[in-house]
Amino acid sequence: MKQMLNERTAQYRTYIEDYMTRYYARFHNEPQKELFEAMEYSLLAPGKRLRPVFAFEFCRMCGGDWEKAAPFAAAVEMIHNYSLIHDDLPCMDNDDFRRGRPTNHKVYGETLAVLAGDALLTDAFAVAASADIAGRDIAFAIQVLSENAGSLGMVGGQVLDTKSEERTLTEQEVLDIQSRKTGALINAACVLGVIAAGGTQEQLQAAAGFAGALGMAFQIRDDMLDVIGTQEEMGKGVGTDANKNTFVRLYGLEKCAHLVDTYTKTALDQLSAFQDTAYMRELALSLINRTV
Repeated sequence: MKQMLNERTAQYRTYIEDYMTRYYARFHNEPQKELFEAMEYSLLAPGKRLRPVFAFEFCRMCGGDWEKAAPFAAAVEMIHNYSLIHDDLPCMDNDDFRRGRPTNHKVYGETLAVLAGDALLTDAFAVAASADIAGRDIAFAIQVLSENAGSLGMVGGQVLDTKSEERTLTEQEVLDIQSRKTGALINAACVLGVIAAGGTQEQLQAAAGFAGALGMAFQIRDDMLDVIGTQEEMGKGVGTDANKNTFVRLYGLEKCAHLVDTYTKTALDQLSAFQDTAYMRELALSLINRTV
């Protein structure tokens, strides 16, 4: 089982990295080449590629050709990386390291970092629109991507997060932030995989249910690792969330561990709507037990 997990994950990661590399290689002779350098510095940095993996696997679990989900997988990864570039800026989290390397603005300066993030966000929709599926499904996919990335999703969660730093939040307020800030793009990836395969309404709902529950488990585990992890393990600063409204601050480590298990079980229950789910089950369990 572990061999299958490692091999398929590596296959998905290699495919999406090659796809994104080829996409931007076409623009290396453009006069704004420094912009593309800054974009690729973050986009092609070593990473888990979890969101593309979700898109590919949900497409496959619906009986589709998983490679057809590549434009959607790339689009979500581009949006995710734009958000990381902006999150690291001095006006946001003011982080110096990301994935074991200096953050984008530390290498290219704040102005180019902002513009690199802007470009990744905008380009994501061009990439998604190139998917080889029916036009009405493309429109639906763009809607899903927009809603999860924008004011109703990730950006909305970021706003709630930044506005909450001066006070202690209630449980519901923390849930509102994290379901948007982290969960929204996971939701987009899973649902887009179903769309790429032409999945059923039941599968669309199950994918969203899986993503919502696993996104919460993933974020809670991430909050735990900020407390119990090391900078060497994480590839970025740790303890930076000590004064933020995290799940650990709200519940403590012991209850957080219990919540991770509960949300993961809820997520796994949603997989009954799909076929051949062994890989996704194993992936979900590996994510909640991760140390980095």
